[in-house]
Amino acid sequence: MWTHDAVLYQIDPSLFLDTNGDGCGDLKGIEQRLEYVRSLGASTIWLLPFYRSPFRDGGYDVTNHLEIDPRFGDVADFVSLVERAESLGLRVLVELVMQHTSDQHPWFQAARADRDSPYRDYYIWADTPPDDGLEPMFPGVEDSVWTYDEVAGQYYRHMFYAHEPDLDTANPRVREELHRVMAYWLRLGADGFRVDAVPFMVERAKLADARDDGLWLLKDMHDFAWRRTPGAILMGEADVSVHEYEGYFGDRDRLTHLLDFWNNNHLFLALAREDAGALVDSLTHGTQPPMSHRHAIWLRNHDQLDLDQLTDEQQDEVLDAFAPDARMRVYARGIRRRLAPMLDGNPARAAMAHALLISLPGTPVLRYGDEIGMGEDLSLPERTSVRTPMQWSAGTNGGFSTAARDALVTRPIEDGPFGYPSVNAESQTWQPGSLVARVREMVMARLGSPEMGQRWRPVRHDCKAVFGLRYGDDDNPTALLLLVNLSGQAVEFAIDEAGVGELVQVLGDVVYGECVLARVTIGAYGYRWLRSRQR
Repeated sequence: MWTHDAVLYQIDPSLFLDTNGDGCGDLKGIEQRLEYVRSLGASTIWLLPFYRSPFRDGGYDVTNHLEIDPRFGDVADFVSLVERAESLGLRVLVELVMQHTSDQHPWFQAARADRDSPYRDYYIWADTPPDDGLEPMFPGVEDSVWTYDEVAGQYYRHMFYAHEPDLDTANPRVREELHRVMAYWLRLGADGFRVDAVPFMVERAKLADARDDGLWLLKDMHDFAWRRTPGAILMGEADVSVHEYEGYFGDRDRLTHLLDFWNNNHLFLALAREDAGALVDSLTHGTQPPMSHRHAIWLRNHDQLDLDQLTDEQQDEVLDAFAPDARMRVYARGIRRRLAPMLDGNPARAAMAHALLISLPGTPVLRYGDEIGMGEDLSLPERTSVRTPMQWSAGTNGGFSTAARDALVTRPIEDGPFGYPSVNAESQTWQPGSLVARVREMVMARLGSPEMGQRWRPVRHDCKAVFGLRYGDDDNPTALLLLVNLSGQAVEFAIDEAGVGELVQVLGDVVYGECVLARVTIGAYGYRWLRSRQR
């Protein structure tokens, strides 16, 4: 099972590297850049959808779960990628998108054409939309979760877009299809799945069997996967109350990892306030996963920064700080921006945010391009603003593709402070003190810190701008103190920690002098990791 030092790197196959000049990234491009990923210290790549799809929703609108879309390559390319990853010590996660399909999927086309089709009950239908209180996930884009289909003569449910009808996991035949998809990709060498939209799958399963509020479905998936690939990863997307997390883990027999929206939201509240209190409180009042299981933690991903876990007043604080322009907001509650521009393009502040991420208990997830400080393109609609090609170099199309600009699946950011002439991996890779160099240094420090697999608690100190965790038992003569200054002002403060002995710096934004607990200094947006000398 995973250890404390696992780090994920999230890749969008269509936007990473194009090797055949057709304007779209491909699996061969990912394989060619695995050494780069490994150099960051990542242990796992998480691949966004590469299945057959019309790509109206970034590939999450699947038309065949068992077929690779030709734009990405073929099965041989996937197997080659997995084999190369394995040779480098990298695991491979793929998306499991079984909460819905594309409306172009053969299942849905058969279902809408014939009420007697066995595929009719693969989906959720109603003669009249029920008053179930369900709201669309994309308010302002979709008005309802029910759409009338003229061919079918009924309404079908879709929690997401109208072109993505919901599958009904209450139907045992749908669960058989789910197993078939899992078995196929595990057999081809995938190490597990990021499971999309888990709460809605559980909600439907509960209708078939109310046991454990439908969470039995996750145990069923876990058991199926582990019989074929012992230790397979099931990382669930579940933007639910933190008090529900325990049920999603079960007794170490459901999800192995849970994407932690609770702490993600409070991390940004702390960054907005430049006050660590919100994040310290969310960590200490949250729930802890079972031993050997993990929360997955991140800064930004391929979607909007959804602020559902905050109060209305807290949401306003984060929106005002990081999305002051209405164009930067989406779905009435989210931010459609990349990390670097949210932090005013300040490399020191971006490095501080990564230091904060990598200090936290759980499994860090790095979004491709955040390690070099990529920006967003607000001219693109909805969440696609944060989905632009990886900026490898200052060359044509940022080194992403040799295709003509009009042939690109999405144009890279060229102009402004975040354009590829200024921000790219090539220029930062060998530049001491660059953002990517700092991120690499942080991840390597995490890899070399076995204490981070032990118990933790907040560091006792008297500076509200400083986030601090102590790893290691209080009665243990060794300790690791991780300190991050969220503010743009240098700070000096006292630490009230007994039994740590003499402390030495193992990581910092700069080389600080000798550490005296009564008088610790950290620069603006700085960070320090301190370890007992006994260690």
